[in-house]
Amino acid sequence: MLLPLPDGEFKAYLFDCDGTITDSMPAHHRAWLAALGEWGGDFPEELFYAWGGRTVVDVITDLNTRQGLSMPVAEVAARREELFQAMLPQIGAVPGVLEHIEASYGRIPFAVVSGSTRESVTASLSALDLLDRFAALVCAEDYARPKPDPEGYLLAARLLGVDPADCLVFEDTPLGVAAAGAAGMRYVLVPPPWDR
Repeated sequence: MLLPLPDGEFKAYLFDCDGTITDSMPAHHRAWLAALGEWGGDFPEELFYAWGGRTVVDVITDLNTRQGLSMPVAEVAARREELFQAMLPQIGAVPGVLEHIEASYGRIPFAVVSGSTRESVTASLSALDLLDRFAALVCAEDYARPKPDPEGYLLAARLLGVDPADCLVFEDTPLGVAAAGAAGMRYVLVPPPWDR
């Protein structure tokens, strides 16, 4: 089932990655639980989804504060990524989004704007055989201010040479939607796994 799009002509599609292109949020949560558990940390599912779109470093830092822990940020982040990548063979694409990618590929350019690392985004898209569809990847390393700041989306529009007002964003989190709106872009809200 194709997700309904807002009316109008768009010159570029910009996609969040996890939970938008890749149906990876349940796997990400399992990887988080396993990695944090090694250090005595926890990440309840409700909080995990509420914090969707935040960077890994911010999540670990805030969990340390909330839970009175001193988990080493770089080690936990690397372990979480290792555990997540081991699950990639079992992860599929989000059906309604994949249909838009297939229907519009070659007609307009696509970019990914993700709070995940380039390593993670590249691995996820490669596992789905979709990496070559995207003219630009804007990942956590590429911008200073994460979503809900519009910096990542504005950078993607610049890289594609498209006016922000002519871009359509596909997002699955409130932070991502806020970033798209702040960038002056229209958006499609991708439903969470339990609403599809």
